[in-house]
Amino acid sequence: MKALRGNIWLVLGILLLSGLHSHAQDETESIEFVMNLSKDRLGLNERLRVDFTMNKDGDNFKPPQFENFRVVMGPSQSISSSWVNGKRSFSKTYSYILVPTARGSFTINQATIEIDGQTYKTTPQQVEVTAAVDKPNDQKTVDDVADENLHLVAEVSKGNPYLNEAVTVVYKLYVSPNISVTNYRPLDNPTYNNFWSQDIPVTKHTAQNGTYQGKPYRYVVLKRVVLYPQKSGKLDIEPLSLEIFVDVPTNRRDFFGGRIYTSTSKTVSAGRRTINVKPLPEAGKPANFSGAVGDFDFSVTTSKTQLNASESLQAIVEVSGKGNLKLFQLPEPELPSSLEVYDPEYDEDIRTYSSGMEGKVSNNYTIVPSFRGKYPIPSISFSYFNPETGSYKTINSEEINIEVIEGPTSGSATAASPAANKQLVVPTGEQFHFIHITPNLSPIQVNRFFGSKLFFILLFAPLLLIPIAIFAFKKREAIASDVEGNKIKRANKLARKYLSTAKKELGNKEAFYVALEKGLHNYLKAKLHIETSEFSKDKITGILSDKKVEKADIDGFISLLTSCEMARYSPFSNVQMQQDYEKASEVISNLDKQL
Repeated sequence: MKALRGNIWLVLGILLLSGLHSHAQDETESIEFVMNLSKDRLGLNERLRVDFTMNKDGDNFKPPQFENFRVVMGPSQSISSSWVNGKRSFSKTYSYILVPTARGSFTINQATIEIDGQTYKTTPQQVEVTAAVDKPNDQKTVDDVADENLHLVAEVSKGNPYLNEAVTVVYKLYVSPNISVTNYRPLDNPTYNNFWSQDIPVTKHTAQNGTYQGKPYRYVVLKRVVLYPQKSGKLDIEPLSLEIFVDVPTNRRDFFGGRIYTSTSKTVSAGRRTINVKPLPEAGKPANFSGAVGDFDFSVTTSKTQLNASESLQAIVEVSGKGNLKLFQLPEPELPSSLEVYDPEYDEDIRTYSSGMEGKVSNNYTIVPSFRGKYPIPSISFSYFNPETGSYKTINSEEINIEVIEGPTSGSATAASPAANKQLVVPTGEQFHFIHITPNLSPIQVNRFFGSKLFFILLFAPLLLIPIAIFAFKKREAIASDVEGNKIKRANKLARKYLSTAKKELGNKEAFYVALEKGLHNYLKAKLHIETSEFSKDKITGILSDKKVEKADIDGFISLLTSCEMARYSPFSNVQMQQDYEKASEVISNLDKQL
């Protein structure tokens, strides 16, 4: 009896261990990773679909090289998960669409993936590629056709420009005659970091004939932008992404025999482009070089050369030509100290084309002489770098002589001699007086408070303070009711708050413009509750426009941000910094009245 009981327990233990082993074996064998081909024999003009399917999610999927095939789509992912009778079913697939590049018998090699720390591999499969067939039997989807016939390309004019040399980027949408585009919308506009950018508006989208990868296409120019790189080295031009709405023909036809079209949308991207920006050469760089890059002319002219004292004349320092006209500092004339010179008025007449900026910039100085004489305006020089020749060039202006015909001479205003300032001492007749022998003295009296002047002042003071208090109360009410005036005061106070750091750094160019830019962004952050440090100038312009802010104030705010960017690469004078500070105070005050 005991032996029988011992045999029963032995059998039960063996069954339990075999059950656990079979369960673990089932868990291991349940993981599958297979490769499926849409066909194992196809023509040279047909397409092959390859699916890599697994029944449990994994990591580090590595497809094969697909030798002798070209990938036209993929990888695309599809995931399926369901519960049936308490049992979970999962499937994940990586799909590729391949086009053969030659005839012959080829092998689709194995793919690998890691699942639960183990590496799984598919089994290689053979594919035979024959000569092209008359009617390919593979069915292309609408998305497949759209992918093959729609391309967004960014054409860059220069891949290796100099620092501050113009680079033009043209975005073209190539469309095959097999499909038609109905509309598009931008998804992600590039921000052009490390570039000074200027959009060239495309007013009309006109289709033109062209070729793409050797095939006939029609293309439309969607966007043009001129970039001026602000640092040397490899710089990335971020991609432009668009959603394109297209009509794709199908193999079906309507009642009258016309082809039926299917509408779909595709997301296309121009791709990230990288350019290598060359630094400006140090050899031969003039001492007065201020960052001008291009081909320029330089002149200094005056409105008149003869005038009378206290009359005014205009001296114009002008640079014209083609290049980065907005990104350098104009030279300042050295005028005699005897001439009264006012701060210059800056003027620009610039047009932006596909090749870059063209036009002129100038500073207009108002000069007023005080005395008669001849005053020379010495020659000043302007230096720039010409990227076409790869060298620096310096232009010197002509010396100008100003003649003041009528007016006082500087010698007539000299001080009179000491002898002329002497005064004669005139005797009065009684230069000395005797001491009084019998003085008229009065006894010392004790001042009493009651009935004194102080007593009456304190007595009637409350009566006098009542009308003063009433007047002050009414004045305070008037100030409180002045809504517009209070807005102006709060706006001025707010401007001083955000620009206090910048004011302390006046004279220190880098610290001043860093503080100014931070103050402008902090102001918008406080008023609109947004993080403006990640915004481009276009986005800030859009937000302020949506808030119904006047265009002049928006332009002023954007121009200040542009000055902050320019100050990192171009010299700025103390006068320019003072003007930017005052302009920032005015812009913040105006914005605060409208936000």
